[in-house]
Amino acid sequence: MEAPAADTFRELCLRCRRPKLVCWCDAVTKVPSRTHVVFIQHPREFRVPVSTCRMAHLSLPNSELHVALTATGTPALEDACRRPGTAVLFPTEDAADADTIAVPPETLVVIDGTWSNARKVVINCPLLSKLPRVAFRPDAPSRYRIRAEPDDDFVSTIEATAIVLEKLERSPGKFRPILTAFDAMVERQLEYANSNGKRTRHARLKNRNSVRVDPLAELKDPKASLVAVFGEANAWPLDAVDAPPGEPELVQLVAERLSTGERFEALLRPLRPLAPSVPLHLDLPASALDGAEPRAAVLERWSRFVTPNDTLVGWGRYCRDLLEHEGQPPAAFVDVRAKLCQLNAGRPGSVEACAARLGLELPAGKGRAVRRLDAVAAVTRVAREGRATDALPPKRAR
Repeated sequence: MEAPAADTFRELCLRCRRPKLVCWCDAVTKVPSRTHVVFIQHPREFRVPVSTCRMAHLSLPNSELHVALTATGTPALEDACRRPGTAVLFPTEDAADADTIAVPPETLVVIDGTWSNARKVVINCPLLSKLPRVAFRPDAPSRYRIRAEPDDDFVSTIEATAIVLEKLERSPGKFRPILTAFDAMVERQLEYANSNGKRTRHARLKNRNSVRVDPLAELKDPKASLVAVFGEANAWPLDAVDAPPGEPELVQLVAERLSTGERFEALLRPLRPLAPSVPLHLDLPASALDGAEPRAAVLERWSRFVTPNDTLVGWGRYCRDLLEHEGQPPAAFVDVRAKLCQLNAGRPGSVEACAARLGLELPAGKGRAVRRLDAVAAVTRVAREGRATDALPPKRAR
């Protein structure tokens, strides 16, 4: 086999871990700080090419960087969290404003990740969740022009670190030089994207199904044993200050074997305190969950209902994730919503809307999960029959 051309490989900088064409190491400006900064980078953020956490660490000699989901189990992080004078940069209602702190922390823990992921790192770690919290309000929107922020108050990790250190150390402008590398990285990314003459990732995605493989082939397979499934969770809002630690847990599981119509329905007794909005979302009284089956009994029944040859069909992957969290990952799973998106090159709307287009009347008074299961089963049946377009909204004229 002929060896690939050498220029097909992008040489990487081992310091910033970026291709040398967009390396920003020559722009790094080191600034000493009185505050010892401990960066905890979520593993998902570690894989993001334009993450600024490593840049901030390289710019601050008095800092350390760890890629982790928790401080527990890493001796250096455990020591830092137990050390007097340690706080975590985490904007909640009870956080102290950096402008008003009389005695600044000696060590500041900074979590690098999306708000959702950063919250999980802090809330689910006893060492981090007990630390005093520090917050700040940026004076201007983020300069992160290559990565959209959800709100004007959201800034990149390196911007947040520079701002909060200036406020804590009462040194306006002192840490602004560390943003030199940040600005250089943004400019080089934009320059490369505008001048390389290649199609963008988004343009490539539009044509990724150019072979025209039927996205519904798995559902149409006559040998497939399909089981429609829907699950509800006890999930606390991400911004709830009093939320107990832990991930969302499965509290209702319903399924239908499409070949026979056989049903599985169960309520699972919650292990965590029930989130206030759960009864409303489930369309069931809280008392129904108070008298629910023990989880072990439900999961035992579930393991008898499904077989290794079954393919579960859901609307989105949330139910699959809930089952996996309970130690019940399906052997095969099809996200029918994603398949319809591929078929229609757009969003199909809610599963209830798809069922309504099929003329299906969903049962009232049995809970949201039962209604949505009926809708998933109906949409899957028409997809299996080759009539999936009947459930989809009409395409808008261009």
